[in-house]
Amino acid sequence: MAGTRTAHDLGGRAQVRSVLYMSALSAIQFNPVIRQFYQRLREAGKCFKVAIVACMRKLLIILNAMVRNQTQMATC
Repeated sequence: MAGTRTAHDLGGRAQVRSVLYMSALSAIQFNPVIRQFYQRLREAGKCFKVAIVACMRKLLIILNAMVRNQTQMATC
């Protein structure tokens, strides 16, 4: 049907996506690993949104591993 949006079109859960987006923005400023990853992507010619989504995914993978291994984030 034309004009209808499915859950797949919307890109997942909006609240989770919003929290990951804000976390990625903060991590780019304060987390040296994520900052370096973001800068490498930007230097490779990736646009802002692509680089941010990649950082969001990286954060999600790190958080899932922390839950799986029952570890806490290492402080600087």
